[in-house]
Amino acid sequence: MNEEPPQQAVPIPADQVDFLIATAARAPSVHNTQPWRFRATEHAVELYADPSRKLQADPIGREMLISCGAALFGLRLAVRSLGYLPVVELLPDRDQLRLLARVTLGASEPMTIPERRMLEALPHRHTHRGPFTPGSLPDGLLVGLQHDALAEGATLAVISPGAAYQKLADIVGATSGRQNLGPAAQADARRWSRNPADSAYDGVPAHAFPPRAGPQPGRLPQRDFDLGRGLGLLPVEGPPPAATTVLLTPADHRADWLRAGQALHRLLAHAASKWVFASLYTQPLEAAEIRALIKDRLALPGSPQIVLQLGLARTTQATARRPPTDLAEP
Repeated sequence: MNEEPPQQAVPIPADQVDFLIATAARAPSVHNTQPWRFRATEHAVELYADPSRKLQADPIGREMLISCGAALFGLRLAVRSLGYLPVVELLPDRDQLRLLARVTLGASEPMTIPERRMLEALPHRHTHRGPFTPGSLPDGLLVGLQHDALAEGATLAVISPGAAYQKLADIVGATSGRQNLGPAAQADARRWSRNPADSAYDGVPAHAFPPRAGPQPGRLPQRDFDLGRGLGLLPVEGPPPAATTVLLTPADHRADWLRAGQALHRLLAHAASKWVFASLYTQPLEAAEIRALIKDRLALPGSPQIVLQLGLARTTQATARRPPTDLAEP
């Protein structure tokens, strides 16, 4: 049998490297830690984890890798905007655990309209901790977000109101209450929350969290970033979210966490293109036993990675990002 000749490697355009990295860096990350670095070579862009930005409450790096997976999807989307299909090697070198992916340029193919809309939504996509606008999600969006998850090897399970939601709310409420009081969680919140005068390019700014994290009807309890300091500027009360979902992966290993991040960013960018945003709940799922409990109690077809509550909003105040010059892997 004759073998196909290997495809000639396509060089990474030198004048597009900063664009590729800046677009990847618009990804969501836990506490806006932005725990990633990049190395551009002649024919590839490599994605590395930055453990110095890992949360104390994330000792095995699960949330860090989910965040880096989101950056990987952003990098793929940026490659699509150049008119190429991205070719991804996931976890390409067992001897370099921090090297999470290597992306090269594949076949030439124009960007699709849905991809273009996702790219255009990145500047205003944000984690939504404030009140939502009243109203249902646009027709067909929830099914579209489920397709996004499936395309990335994940599943987006919709939690129906009533008994299923109450089971989830009971677990999340009990777990979050204990975790917010833990020294690791409080140290993380203090390190990565910002006061109104802070101009940092990372962390959660005061305009992105409320002054208290009390219970609200129909809304799962959020992380307490304020810690009684009176820093938060977001209003507390408001309409509940329109839908509650759980992002699942087939297993619960490093590759699954990276796939979860890619699925997360893909569906969040799609939702933001329709002015729908999500409150993200990762804190209750930090412990493997709680992830297993949620899977069992709700009979979910996979390993829970992130809980999302989705709703309408008309806000554009996204959190700041570090410039590409700060993200270079030595």
